Amino acid sequence: MKNRFTSTGHPAIDFLVTFLRGRVERARSGELDRGASAVEWVIISAIVVAIVSAVAVIINQALSDGANDVKDCIEDAGADGC
Repeated sequence: MKNRFTSTGHPAIDFLVTFLRGRVERARSGELDRGASAVEWVIISAIVVAIVSAVAVIINQALSDGANDVKDCIEDAGADGC
């Protein structure tokens, strides 16, 4: 790409123009896609962790309920409740 920038004589404006030109070139080159991809993976990972945690809580509660039922059945072995 041909550099068509001419100095304005003001260092702050020259810096801003150079900085913005670099950002536009990075956006056009696709370098910013890597950061977006990393963010997507973090979000996907967080969703998977949340789902696995919810399933673990449900399974833990079911096992606990089943264990309590067995315990109650053993305690009441003489009764016809089981």
